[in-house]
Amino acid sequence: MPIAGIPYTEIVMAIVAFVLGFLVGYLIKNVIKIGIIVLAIIVILIAIGVVSPHTVVSGLQSMGVYATQAEQYVSRIINYLPYNSILFIIGFVIGLVKG
Repeated sequence: MPIAGIPYTEIVMAIVAFVLGFLVGYLIKNVIKIGIIVLAIIVILIAIGVVSPHTVVSGLQSMGVYATQAEQYVSRIINYLPYNSILFIIGFVIGLVKG
């Protein structure tokens, strides 16, 4: 029996879109936090002379190869996300703020 005339499948799809948005927002916020922490560690190591800037630059250049592979993988996965749903966007924003 539908709730207020809305079929259960639409309710489940709305809940799934919201939860996916929340999880993606939470993930992105934490990835940004980790990136900032790694950047701070690298800056401190350069400042005290443990690591040279040339070493960091060469490491970033070698990671560029993996970044292109990751970009291809993410572009395939993003097609599965309901990013055009308002509930996904609301969940995403809540995940960014509360994550």
